[in-house]
Amino acid sequence: MSNLFSRMKQTISADFHDLLDKKEQKNPIGMLNQYLRQCEQEAEKVGKLVERQYLLKEEFTREYSQAQNLAEKRKHQAEIAKQAGEIDLMEFALKENLHYEDRALSLKEAQKSAEVQLDELERKYEEMKHKLKDMHLKRMELMGRENIARANHRINRVLNAGSSDAKPVAMFDEMEQYIDRIENQVHSDYNRHTIDARIVQLEKEMEQKEA
Repeated sequence: MSNLFSRMKQTISADFHDLLDKKEQKNPIGMLNQYLRQCEQEAEKVGKLVERQYLLKEEFTREYSQAQNLAEKRKHQAEIAKQAGEIDLMEFALKENLHYEDRALSLKEAQKSAEVQLDELERKYEEMKHKLKDMHLKRMELMGRENIARANHRINRVLNAGSSDAKPVAMFDEMEQYIDRIENQVHSDYNRHTIDARIVQLEKEMEQKEA
């Protein structure tokens, strides 16, 4: 049963994605908008990574400064212990001094590497933002061209209705013939009524003369 539902789910999903693909093919601007939204999301993620790299570089700088200060402190303490004749304390302070010097050296290399990586990342991030801006401007240009094309298509349908489609012309011709028939009928009725009224008037006048 689970396999059946799984196959049904895959079939429905495939049909759904196929429908979306067909829809996107019919609407290239919509597909371009979707692509730009994805690019904007990626740019936002990269921006957060750049910020994180900057914080890491600052952390390396703080750790390096702290290790350097501790190395100098232990070196100074070793001198004091030597002058005081505290050999064990002196040896411990010197050991600590070497440890912090090694740490400071390692952190300095890490700091330099982080700075180089950050500079490269910021450069690429700026290129990415410029590219995204260019794509937005290109989309505006394409949208303008699409609007003009759609408007011209609709205008041409109206202007070329007589040559490309006989149905509107036939409809206007039929309406004109209908109005002509009404007008002729009105004129005919008016003339008939006028003639009838005139004959009646003449008959009355002739009867009056005979009387």
